[in-house]
Amino acid sequence: MNFAQLNAIFLVLAALIFAAGLWRSRKPYNVVIAASVSILVLVVLTVIFDNVMIASGLFDYGGHTLNGLRLGLAPIEDFAYPVGGALLLTGFWTMFTRKETQ
Repeated sequence: MNFAQLNAIFLVLAALIFAAGLWRSRKPYNVVIAASVSILVLVVLTVIFDNVMIASGLFDYGGHTLNGLRLGLAPIEDFAYPVGGALLLTGFWTMFTRKETQ
């Protein structure tokens, strides 16, 4: 199994949980905006810090498991984790918090 296949499984599960959280939410627009801002911030931080860590030699990736697409030194597969994490945590948060009463 390569990183792209692993990421696809993780992202599909995260998207399903996020969709379930949206379905339960009274204000889905607010949830989408919050998740989008979180994803943007996490991706920018991933670009910065992954490139610094790879350039400093803290770690490297085996080339046979990657697509070959990179943002700087960071492989594109690395960006599935912040995106999936933001979707997954937002979905769980929305599903397991009490609905507002008005």
